[in-house]
Amino acid sequence: MGLFGKIFTWWDGATIGTLLWSGRNGEHVGTDAQGNKYYRQSKNPRADGKPDGSNISRERRWVIYNGANDSSRVPSEWHGWLHGSFDDVPESNLPPAKIWEADYTPNATGTAEAYRPQGALEKGGKRARAVGDYEAWTPEG
Repeated sequence: MGLFGKIFTWWDGATIGTLLWSGRNGEHVGTDAQGNKYYRQSKNPRADGKPDGSNISRERRWVIYNGANDSSRVPSEWHGWLHGSFDDVPESNLPPAKIWEADYTPNATGTAEAYRPQGALEKGGKRARAVGDYEAWTPEG
């Protein structure tokens, strides 16, 4: 897509504006196993020291995806950090991976790899005939 695509599209990675803004106003705090980069606002523009605390805003946090923008690609530990569930960066306090944990698999909905059961139109639309207790409804019946 090139430079033109980066200026106007958001669905295939960050736009140029987001990348520039992240570089100027964001502090890179970590990268996950998939290459997604996580940022937080380097300074709080509303924290001017008023004693009543009315001007203090929540820290802004965001992710720059490595590839297509798909929120299912954010691991659970980083999801918690993005939403302010905890303050520490997850990489600093992650437990070791369990042997039974599966690697990430992308959401295949809408793609050729999506699950399609027997009888689906994409598989030819042939399904087993209904037998036994099934009886079609008719308005006269």
